[in-house]
Amino acid sequence: MMARCLRRPPAPVSEFAGFRFLPGVITLVVRWYLRFALSFRDVEELLAERGIDVDHVPIFRWVQRCTPLLVEAARPCRRRPGSRWFVDETYVEIAGRWAYLYRAVDQHGQVIDVLVSERRDQVAARRFFIRALGHGRKPVEVTTDKAPVYPRVLDELLPEACHVDAARENNRIESDHSRLKARLRPMRGLKRLRSAQTISAGHSLVQNIRRGPYELATDAEPRLRLRSRSPNSPAPSDHQAGGGSARPAPHYATGPASHPRSSPLDERMEIHEPATSAPGRGR
Repeated sequence: MMARCLRRPPAPVSEFAGFRFLPGVITLVVRWYLRFALSFRDVEELLAERGIDVDHVPIFRWVQRCTPLLVEAARPCRRRPGSRWFVDETYVEIAGRWAYLYRAVDQHGQVIDVLVSERRDQVAARRFFIRALGHGRKPVEVTTDKAPVYPRVLDELLPEACHVDAARENNRIESDHSRLKARLRPMRGLKRLRSAQTISAGHSLVQNIRRGPYELATDAEPRLRLRSRSPNSPAPSDHQAGGGSARPAPHYATGPASHPRSSPLDERMEIHEPATSAPGRGR
């Protein structure tokens, strides 16, 4: 009787596999770009001042690839939305044309969900509410503007919820749009719907972590929560400067004693990188 061959399960692959720079550098760049009103060239200049030579094109790729991963990794740590929702849409310019950005916040200021759509109709509103309802409890009160599509969508999806569309009742979400607009203002313009959706979702994640709806770094000050929940940022001397030789990079330990896994975000951001970084501009 032939012995059956046992196959070993495949080893986990890091989401940062294939990049020349360490995960600490990549997550730091993504955090900077989503948090502050910076362009890709501004981030490139900030890294150059710290001795890290990287072009603005890899920075764009890092943001587009890593932002959805961070949002998904932090989802298990997110608290349920409140019982009162404020829903509104705003305008964003994509490839020279105006598109609509649906956003919703609860009474605690948590951004529930965002959706970029080319049209402002009943189909887009229904799609947005279906996405938002997937995050937890159903609201008992929904405040919107006087758009005619909202009553029909709410009667279909939330017949028990109270719909409020009085004047000035939606000021909470309308004033919250300004933070996202301030982030988008330094950009030369979005080219694709996917980029607008990624940046809007990433900005909402950063905003929620600072406000507290995520069970991440709740013991830290709001202005320090993002930094405390990101992998350690390496020092400038640990990376290759432009025109210089490669220098040793800090070692990111993955053992349970030196790198405890306190949340699903830490497990997703587990690091499987060598102790030194390869020279070059990066991918």
